[in-house]
Amino acid sequence: MVTKSKKEEIVAELVEILKNASGIYVVNFTTMTVAETNSFRGAIRSKGLVYKVAKNTLIKRAFAQLNINNIPDKSMFGQSGLLICMDDPTIGAKVIKEVSEKSQKPQLKAAVLEGQYFDGTKLQDLAKLPSKQDLIAGILGSLNAPASGIVGAINAVMRDLASVIEEVAQKNNAA
Repeated sequence: MVTKSKKEEIVAELVEILKNASGIYVVNFTTMTVAETNSFRGAIRSKGLVYKVAKNTLIKRAFAQLNINNIPDKSMFGQSGLLICMDDPTIGAKVIKEVSEKSQKPQLKAAVLEGQYFDGTKLQDLAKLPSKQDLIAGILGSLNAPASGIVGAINAVMRDLASVIEEVAQKNNAA
């Protein structure tokens, strides 16, 4: 039996971790084998994510303290694990999808990315989202594209002008 103080300690730990999260995934890990669990945890560690398992009532208390009220109670059933993303909220969906492709486990119950709720049916859509780094690279690339186009156009004009000057000089030398 877990004491009241131990429960409070678990909730406080969850609150501390969740308050800086950019993405929270609630997964059902029921019937996962030891090998599947180890594979899942290994994938989580390799991406620098956090995984916590707690009773649903304690997870709900932590959510309530952080005003995460958009996860419906119907998502909080059975065994629940929290996959927590600190930097890029999309990495969790990619990890869950990658691992679950082999055995359909774990299953996504719900997700909250940057405050937006998604139900468990949205795993494929979330996994397809570009990562934060990809978005930044795309934005920077599009910002640099016009500048590089201008530089290319100026260089082309200078090259053409130099070519014309060289032709005129050659004609003057030949005459």
